[in-house]
Amino acid sequence: MATLTIRIPDMKHKHLKALAKHRHICVNKLVDELSTQAIAEFDCECRFRALAATGNPEEGLAILDKLDQHFSS
Repeated sequence: MATLTIRIPDMKHKHLKALAKHRHICVNKLVDELSTQAIAEFDCECRFRALAATGNPEEGLAILDKLDQHFSS
């Protein structure tokens, strides 16, 4: 396991401590969870972009239109 030292503004640190307390976890665990979420989102975006580069734009737009119709109802 690695140790990471970061510099953040005092107010942001205060807010992170409050959020961690609200979730009943330590700040270290909170930062671990938030970084895991950010990495997962980045991985999904990379996979989506790779698939989109090999896909059919018309089919992709048709799927997005279906989603729009579904969530507009």
